[in-house]
Parts: sequence; structure tokens; C-alpha cells
Amino acid sequence: MFIGSFILGVAMAAAAGGAAFVLESPAFAAGHTIPQRYTCEGSDESPPLGWRGVPAGARSLVLVIEDPDAPDPRAPKRTWVHWIVYDIPPDVRELAASVGGATLPAGARVGLNDWHRRDYGGPCPPIGRHRYFFRLYALDTRLGALDQPTRAAVTAAMEGHVIATAELLGTYRKRR
Repeated sequence: MFIGSFILGVAMAAAAGGAAFVLESPAFAAGHTIPQRYTCEGSDESPPLGWRGVPAGARSLVLVIEDPDAPDPRAPKRTWVHWIVYDIPPDVRELAASVGGATLPAGARVGLNDWHRRDYGGPCPPIGRHRYFFRLYALDTRLGALDQPTRAAVTAAMEGHVIATAELLGTYRKRR
């Protein structure tokens, strides 16, 4: 749904001479395994994330972490949402490990994940190695209070407001 917005965001940043919008983690390299600490087999805390190149016109950021391989990567049936954080102020450049609730940046709001909770739920694949997409969207607006901040509601509110997207991919397979 946001591929066009992503291409537009990259084109706008390049045309404006801006730096690339990049999302990364000191806990794992792009395309590599997410450490057990940040999963259901560990302490299930959110991994540290950092970003750079936020476009000048950004008024807020939205972070969505999801697994498109649920329940089985050989026969995926749905995309599982692990965490949604929106209305992150555009001057914020990182989320520390274990951030949530009162420790989120001032003004940030948390959406409902697919466990119907307003917190991070780490990788916990029932079978096989799953991919986890960490996507950070720069918006030209703030979303404000949403009645039911599910992925669908956040996506609908973001429509037409995405000016850039950054992505980090991690993988995980249960050890048991």
C-alpha cells in the first residue's frame, strides 16, 4: 500500500538533496537474526532502534513491526503486527531497548498489536524462520488520538501523509 509513497519519499529526499532515511539497530544487522533477548524466548523487550535522514517536512514518525510469514513461512496466512508506535516527534532519533509506556518519547502514542495489547510483543514464530519488518514512516502530519489504533486504523490515518519510509528486516526461528 505504501510502495508508491516510499518511492515518492525517496524521490523527494533525493530531489531536495536530503540524506537517505535509514532505520537500524545496534542489536542486529539488516537481514540477520534478532537476538533471543528481544523475543518470547528471552525477556521479550523491544530492541534498540535508531534512525537518521528524517525529511525536513516531517511532523511525526510511525513505527510498525510486523511478520508477514504467520503462522508458517511456507504457507503464510496473515501478517502479524508486533508493535505500533505513532506520533513520535520528528526530532527523536532513537528508541532505547525496553522502551514502552511512560518511557516512550513525549507525545508518542502506542497502537494495538495483534495480541490486542498496547506494547511490544517480540518474535515468537510457531514454526520456521520468520521475517520481521521494522518500518518507520515519516509523515507530514500528526495522527492524534485514534479511537481504536489498530494497524488498519493507523494505515487509514496515514493515507496521503507518508513522505518517506525506512525499513529494517530481521529474522527469527525459535530454538525449542
